[in-house]
Amino acid sequence: MANKSFNIAIKLSLIIVNFGITTAIHGLADAQETPAIFADITINRKFSPDPLTVRGMSGGSIPAKKVNRGAETPTGPCSGFVDKEADHTLTLTSKFDYLKLQVESKADTTMMIKGPGGTWCNDDFNGKNPGIVGEWLEGVYKIWVGSYERGKYFPYSLNITEVK
Repeated sequence: MANKSFNIAIKLSLIIVNFGITTAIHGLADAQETPAIFADITINRKFSPDPLTVRGMSGGSIPAKKVNRGAETPTGPCSGFVDKEADHTLTLTSKFDYLKLQVESKADTTMMIKGPGGTWCNDDFNGKNPGIVGEWLEGVYKIWVGSYERGKYFPYSLNITEVK
């Protein structure tokens, strides 16, 4: 009887250890698949994965046109409310002939980017999601994602791709 109880205890211990290892492996895999929040990004041409995705919360208390010191840019108006500091810093280590940055959110969001050559704002690039596409110079870009109402914050994903 004692031997049978011992065998059951060993089997139970092995099941618990196996469950713990399996849970840890799945947790690590999930953590690797989940994009970082408010991450800064450094990329070169032919980066991987493509698209590269980072996450954040849109919005703030400062009008985007105040942060930009103007309301209009070649890619659209600077609308909505943002934080004083950028949500992301994108460093391009080389020139890109084509690069697209697009926000995906269930809420109506805006985007403002400051970098080499100027400032670009956008709204409603694809539905209610902002995006900016074109040729990008090597350098550092600050990225803000805004909301239309002051102090309203919404989750978003920012996707960066070289694919046309």
